Amino acid sequence: MWMESKARLPILLFEEKIVETVDNNPVVVIIGETGSGKSTQLSQILHGKGYTRSRCIAVTQPRRVAAVSVSRRVSQELGVTLGKEVGYAIRFEDRTSDETVIKYLTDGVLLRESLSDPELKPYSVIILDEAHERSLNTDILLGLMKRLIKIRPFNLKVLITSATLDGEKVSRFFSNCPILNVPGKLFPVEIEHSSKMPKSYIEDSLSTAIEIHVREPAGDVLIFMTGQDDIEKMVAKLEERIQTLEEGSCMDAMVLPLHGSLPPELQVRVFTPPPLNCRRFIVATNIAETSLTVDGVAYVIDAGFVKQRQYNPLTGMYSLDVVQISKVQATQRAGRAGRTRPGKCYRLYTSAVYDEFLDVTIPEIQRSSLAGTVLYLKSLDLPDIDILKFDFLDPPSAESLEDALKQLYLIDAINEDGSITSLGRTMAELPLEPSLSRTLLEANEYGCLAQALTVAAMLSAETLLFLGQSKGVGKKRKQTLSHLPDGSGWGDHIQLLQIYELWDQADYDINWCKDNNLQVRGMMFVKDVRVQLSDIMHKIAKGNLDVRSSNRRKEGQDYRALRKALCSGYANQLAERMMRHNGYRTLGYKSQLAQVHPASVLKLDDDGKLPNYVVYHELIATTRPFMRNVCAVESHWVGPILAKLDKLDIVKLSGGIKKVSDEKPLVENSNQPEDAVDIALLSDDRNAKIAAARERFLARQAHR
Repeated sequence: MWMESKARLPILLFEEKIVETVDNNPVVVIIGETGSGKSTQLSQILHGKGYTRSRCIAVTQPRRVAAVSVSRRVSQELGVTLGKEVGYAIRFEDRTSDETVIKYLTDGVLLRESLSDPELKPYSVIILDEAHERSLNTDILLGLMKRLIKIRPFNLKVLITSATLDGEKVSRFFSNCPILNVPGKLFPVEIEHSSKMPKSYIEDSLSTAIEIHVREPAGDVLIFMTGQDDIEKMVAKLEERIQTLEEGSCMDAMVLPLHGSLPPELQVRVFTPPPLNCRRFIVATNIAETSLTVDGVAYVIDAGFVKQRQYNPLTGMYSLDVVQISKVQATQRAGRAGRTRPGKCYRLYTSAVYDEFLDVTIPEIQRSSLAGTVLYLKSLDLPDIDILKFDFLDPPSAESLEDALKQLYLIDAINEDGSITSLGRTMAELPLEPSLSRTLLEANEYGCLAQALTVAAMLSAETLLFLGQSKGVGKKRKQTLSHLPDGSGWGDHIQLLQIYELWDQADYDINWCKDNNLQVRGMMFVKDVRVQLSDIMHKIAKGNLDVRSSNRRKEGQDYRALRKALCSGYANQLAERMMRHNGYRTLGYKSQLAQVHPASVLKLDDDGKLPNYVVYHELIATTRPFMRNVCAVESHWVGPILAKLDKLDIVKLSGGIKKVSDEKPLVENSNQPEDAVDIALLSDDRNAKIAAARERFLARQAHR
């Protein structure tokens, strides 16, 4: 069946043109419309033309799920074993071998590879797929590829592919490289806009789905939700409504969730054809917009929203906001309905609202913390790379770069002049955010590395560890997990350590996880991550380290060394208790007032007060600013951090960022009113709209 569908893929009609263009140019932009086959076939075409004789073809994906699923599909089409000739590499999982000639990997993994090999010598071709998603890592890779093709002009080819990317803009970025347009095989899609905005997009999606099931011919239904919470609600409601339908009034149905936290064995169900006379309802996040293709979808329900993570460098605060999608996303969602037959897209928003959508999604680099990015670029230590003048397709704001430099300075990754330290270079070798990398290195000095490895692994889990509890929702963990350790009163990092050590004592029994309401897949992932982090720390230390899981210590002990290591790692995320009540002011961002998240296990003392100082893993905006994953630290550990804060000179740290902002189109703070930020330096109208939307968002967050 796959070979028959493969033969009909439009990209194969352009095979000779693609090969000729790639042969004659170092960089090629390929705009492959939905259904063209670009993700699975480009690597195979170039493999067949000899590009893997001495080196490998790398294909990056912004998402882990896509890297795994596409590599699996390509290995099956080529009739080879996954992990041999065709493989994948994602964070903390590598299924490749010395035989691998086509390698699918996340963009983050390719960035890590470039740390040890800046020229990426194993690769003859690097394909940046789904570049329109504009992930943070993809944007960094675009800048690195621009540099790399000058260093390797004769033995490296770079392809940038997408269904909706602004090809002209990328072509200009790469010195007017050629653009190839490959049409898709879309059938017509009828688009229906709602006559009014829904009061509840879940309820409107539900009623629309049932109406399709009762009235429309056979064909699967793809329903876009904003996140795992909404998906689980929708799946439960839809299954309940389907069961109430009169037997025989319509065909059978099955409801399948699809999101990044879903176990692989459940993800596979979405790509398996349904039973005869059975309609599938696939309830998915925006992962189904482009990264994955689900055959059989004839109907799409699009509520017009997406959950987007935003970072405000002025407050150091993250927010997970449900926002309107862009026009590009709306087009991608509608296109899912026309893959195998004419389809319909039900947009649960008016055409007037659609007209107000941004043309494209704000790039992740303009709404993320850049501490890890800046540390990575500085660790490359390349003479022709100036971090503050790095050639981004869409540059981040000056505030974001300044914030990153401040974070790195406070955790000793860079010195007062903004130069990377030896400690910073070592931190960059760890596949963790800088705060956790710093914690591990400090813990090694204090003799508590075994404990710190556990905490870092627990905090790195891609999925929720506590079943029935959602991120960002203030459900009190104490009520449902009272039978588990309580962190000895010191906070959430200690509780995470204690939970893992109990599991270790239970010989990693999965039934122990189930009995204690912990997600088995998440805990197994933590166990694997801890092993890999241990291996990396061994290589860094070049000696024997005690990285085994320690036995759980007696209740009431103060975990002093671990908490001190956390204080060093989270120096930028330090908070001081306000005297009048149990709120905190964050010292890294002095204007920000926050409270401990209600799910925290941090305890009050005998006087009913919280500790004077805490560090937090994340500052998140929900109903109010909350510190999440909090740990108590001692006052005298804080002195050196406060001293660094007092003498922090961002201009000196940045090494001339003000001068840079005159040369680059960075979005600066302005004395003008909020709605009149000067964005005249931006290169085109599209960038102007994106930057203006971002500035309005930051202004709203700063005044909350």
